[in-house]
Amino acid sequence: MSIIIKPLVTEKMTEQGETLNQYGFVVRRDANKIEIRKAVEAMYDVQVTSVNTMRYPGKTKSRYTKSGILSGKTSAFKKAIVKLAEGDKIDFYSNI
Repeated sequence: MSIIIKPLVTEKMTEQGETLNQYGFVVRRDANKIEIRKAVEAMYDVQVTSVNTMRYPGKTKSRYTKSGILSGKTSAFKKAIVKLAEGDKIDFYSNI
């Protein structure tokens, strides 16, 4: 089972990738920083200098419809911000 679930491709993360050389990923909730570092280095063939992680809890959501109130919950996830060594770059759009 892979550590990295998907890359974060948002406006903010794209700007951080261009200016600060930082990239974001959604990772498994039980993954630690060492496993995340090894997975990114193996998958993208880059040198990782630091890893910061954030845990997000699931939120309850409800909406009002004709048939009544529908309520549910979004899933919890873990986000990792990875800083690469000088000169390394990840291109998420190369294989589209």
